[in-house]
Amino acid sequence: MKTAFTWPRRGVYLLTPDEADTGHLLARLEPLLALRPALLQYRNKAAGPALRAEQARALQARCEAHAVPLVVNDDWRLALQVGAAGAHLGEHDGAIAGARAQAPGLWLGASCYDDLERARAAVAAGADYIAFGAFFPSGTKPLARRAGPQLLQAGRALGRPVVAIGGITPDNAAGLVRAGADLLAVIGGVFDAPDPADALRAFQRAFEHTDTGTTNE
Repeated sequence: MKTAFTWPRRGVYLLTPDEADTGHLLARLEPLLALRPALLQYRNKAAGPALRAEQARALQARCEAHAVPLVVNDDWRLALQVGAAGAHLGEHDGAIAGARAQAPGLWLGASCYDDLERARAAVAAGADYIAFGAFFPSGTKPLARRAGPQLLQAGRALGRPVVAIGGITPDNAAGLVRAGADLLAVIGGVFDAPDPADALRAFQRAFEHTDTGTTNE
């Protein structure tokens, strides 16, 4: 549950790839969870409700075993159902204020794309963190709006942890941390790598010699 962890967090925010085979998904994630990413987001745009519920429950169990908070993409009700730490909401996933009123114990994250005003509104509505991006061309969302690094510092002035997402690689990660990112959200940069565990370690190293002024728990 949310009370088992404390903000602010800093590090790699790992997102799951679309994977229909729950056993295969867990097998891919197990060595990565052992490396303790700051957060894991369950994201499967191709899954129907039954598969999403099955996978979210299975991931919550593995996340608890590794003390990694689980965040459910798009669906705060499912996050509550499985006992996840939080939910991440995009522009078509319902209002932050409504989710906050009905799920006061969840961490709530908001996609803010390239829009600082959207971030201000999300914070005012009760968001626990705000996410900007894409910062680089993204294989996951090739048509995503592009954000500039100045948004990271501007977002941090709102008093919430700031997430950078979109086309992030080990080569460009440290620059985003220096620009103000508290968390780096990655999918393909880890799961498409020849050795996903090595890739995750490389992303984690981006935080070793940079400082945004926050610390992990």
